Amino acid sequence: MTTASISQLMSFLDTLPEPRIVLNRDYTIAGANRAYLAHYHVGEQPVTGQKCHQISHHFSRPCDEEGESCPLKTSLQTGQLHRVMHIHHTPRGDEHVDVELTPISNEHGEIEYFVEMIHTVRAASATATGGLVGRSPAFSRMLEQVMRVAPSHADVLLLGESGTGKELVAQAVHDASQRTLGAFVVVDCSSLPENLFESELFGYEKGAFSGAHQRKQGLVEAAKGGTLFLDEVGDIPLNLQVKLLRLLETGTYRRVGGIEPLRSDFRLVAATHRDLKSMVSEGKFRQDLYYRISTFPILLPPLRERMEDLPLLMEVLLKRVSTDHALSIHPATQLCLSHYQFPGNIRELRNLIERASLLADGEVLLPEHFPGICDERQQTLGSDKAFGEIMTLEEMEHSYLVWLLRHSDLGRKELAERLGVSERTLFRKLSKLAEL
Repeated sequence: MTTASISQLMSFLDTLPEPRIVLNRDYTIAGANRAYLAHYHVGEQPVTGQKCHQISHHFSRPCDEEGESCPLKTSLQTGQLHRVMHIHHTPRGDEHVDVELTPISNEHGEIEYFVEMIHTVRAASATATGGLVGRSPAFSRMLEQVMRVAPSHADVLLLGESGTGKELVAQAVHDASQRTLGAFVVVDCSSLPENLFESELFGYEKGAFSGAHQRKQGLVEAAKGGTLFLDEVGDIPLNLQVKLLRLLETGTYRRVGGIEPLRSDFRLVAATHRDLKSMVSEGKFRQDLYYRISTFPILLPPLRERMEDLPLLMEVLLKRVSTDHALSIHPATQLCLSHYQFPGNIRELRNLIERASLLADGEVLLPEHFPGICDERQQTLGSDKAFGEIMTLEEMEHSYLVWLLRHSDLGRKELAERLGVSERTLFRKLSKLAEL
């Protein structure tokens, strides 16, 4: 493409509402449209001429050389559009972004430029602002699946252990969908008595049974135009699963005591901690219903597989604890918790922090405020190394960290500032220490 062609392309991109930049094959930004400059540019230095990875990640090398997936490299290899989830530095802080890269070929069919469209993901946060938060690779993979399926009409099945945040993910699917203005209706299938399942789900007519003094709207009707979230769908009794299947297959239902069929209008998101495939094999879950609800399954990672998110999650949960003063986590506490497996996942972490806040008299949550979890771990740290012997720099750092954990009463943020490192760097060092 000639300079004139690039100018014409930028004139077109300036008319589009989405932030877009034009890249050449060596990652250099050849142009940025007005939407990009308004959303992502800060400072006086022009974007044009800089490398994309310098702007987005503050990397000196391309993303794939820093452990990230690089859409440009993949698109160059395949010649196809490529889409990936990243965390970018923005004027508002770190944000999850959905990056879509489209190759542009010259008259000889050779890829010469790429147009990158960047969409900020509002359904999740990479900072401690509450809601669905995380920045680990496992979390990002899950979030990418959420953002791929959310704009569609496909049914979603959320799988994973109890306490991994399925309702928050379901809410994120709803918020990023075309039904975001409709209601998000939660149905806790495990708490619905069998004799009330139909009346709660479909509603009932006046006089349908003793005590039905007036017509009642069901949850299916309440979800009209929105999303119906069936939590713990694996707990629905086998004899009632056929009624749910009929609703999903026909898109119609009848209120209890009613005659006229009513048309449903909702997007289904189901969730379960059970192994539905095994239940199908055992005859405890209908095979036809399983295939009907599992159009797009998403596996939520357990907390032990996304421990990089532990400091972020703890910060969010600390803000939710009702106290008259701000609380922080001592680095020694963070160390022992990073070594814990959390069988109850984020729900267990929330309960542990709430209990610790009640046990603590000060502003810092110490290991002793997590009895039964940190006690044993603290005893395995070992004694301080004497500095009268020669050791490697790595051993010296480990020994100094052990000493700090025993003698410092600073919180994680303050300790990181005093050490001259970021909180994330300190957490990585503490996590490595926990593995020794």
